[in-house]
Amino acid sequence: MASHEGLAALGVEGASAAAHALSLPAEAYGNDPRLEVMWAMKAYNHAEVYFNLISSVDPKFLKLTKVDDQIYLSFRETFKELDVKQLKEEDLKSDEAKERWRPFCNQFEGIVEDFNYGTLLRLDCEKDYSEENTIFATRVQFFAVEIARNREGYNNAVFKRSKS
Repeated sequence: MASHEGLAALGVEGASAAAHALSLPAEAYGNDPRLEVMWAMKAYNHAEVYFNLISSVDPKFLKLTKVDDQIYLSFRETFKELDVKQLKEEDLKSDEAKERWRPFCNQFEGIVEDFNYGTLLRLDCEKDYSEENTIFATRVQFFAVEIARNREGYNNAVFKRSKS
């Protein structure tokens, strides 16, 4: 996981440039390490905000997008057997999984903002974000899995733990 030191090192000017840079398409860049740090920080911040949200609000009441119902129905139609409580890396990263995920994700292009941006996803939903429990996923994969976890009651463990 990236730390906030990377963002602090950018300074005010760098942070402003980062905001602009992150709005440009990926094709505009090569493998610029500064951009990788900025993306890591954005993904980390998103993960932190989401975890704080499910720790403080009963997850069954959360609405993550305007199209949660559509995402959930399509997700469960496509991935009936996927265990969202305890994901395995191959559930998202194997060649077979990528072939199933690609059309699922692409159907949300133009519907879910930044549908293919990178985000961090917890493998075991009862645990916090950590290096061992985190995988890189697209934004729509994150939404699909987390909407399912919220609706199916799996994220309740995080909420209940924060209340005890």
